[in-house]
Amino acid sequence: MNVLLALLPAIGWGIIPLIVRKVKNSQPANQILGVGIGATLVGIIVTILQHPAMDSRIFILSLISGAFWTIGQIGQFISFTRIGVSKTMPISTGFQLVGNTIIGAIIFGEWKGINQYVLGILALILIIVGVALTAVSKNSDTEKITPRDLLFLLFTSVGYWIYSAFPKAVTASAQSLFLPQMIGILIGAVLYIICSKQTKTFTQRASWLDVLAGLAFGIGAYTYIISAQANGVTSAFIYSQLSVIISTVGGMTILGEYKHGKELVSTLIGLVLIVIGAVI
Repeated sequence: MNVLLALLPAIGWGIIPLIVRKVKNSQPANQILGVGIGATLVGIIVTILQHPAMDSRIFILSLISGAFWTIGQIGQFISFTRIGVSKTMPISTGFQLVGNTIIGAIIFGEWKGINQYVLGILALILIIVGVALTAVSKNSDTEKITPRDLLFLLFTSVGYWIYSAFPKAVTASAQSLFLPQMIGILIGAVLYIICSKQTKTFTQRASWLDVLAGLAFGIGAYTYIISAQANGVTSAFIYSQLSVIISTVGGMTILGEYKHGKELVSTLIGLVLIVIGAVI
């Protein structure tokens, strides 16, 4: 296995929260626009180099799936502001894993036989427990996670579920889906900004600095495709989930979202359970 190649998606996706939270005066609208622009730039470059065959129907459907991804990412960016990166990422990742697993098992029939059902259910339990542990707040100086925060992340995670399930629902190469999905992300970002009446976002410096996060996302998304082809889907997926460790630990260290005592131990145990659940 090419371990470095397998780790690139985790690194690309894991540093996105750290980039956007380090940009001065960056708000969720700036962040989602920057990601949309950066991701589309990567998509254009990849398409020029690869020349994948494209079908108009698949192109349009890919645009829509990319726009749904925007819903999930907006949920993350807003939650970064509300409860911080180190709390948002484990919970969001857990919701994505649980949703994608259930969709794969029920809709696409990926679980075959009693053994896979037993392991699948065990994995879901571990992920749910892990999410619960990362949500624990013991210190009075940290933002508490409310049921409203959890429901907001759960609802917006539906966008991620649709985006992730789309490649399984159509017959097309991953490369041919890549550019239209990236464009769909940009379209979703623009629609969000217009509908939320934040059009000044288009000219703000923070939006263009956040393009770096979009480049990181695009590189992570494309290297995941390459890793899946070289290392297999299962191995590529497992390694990609290490992004939650990068973003969570980075939030606690680089962004100063300090945790102490039982809260720190609870978060670390929760991360381990989420990763184990992903591996299973």
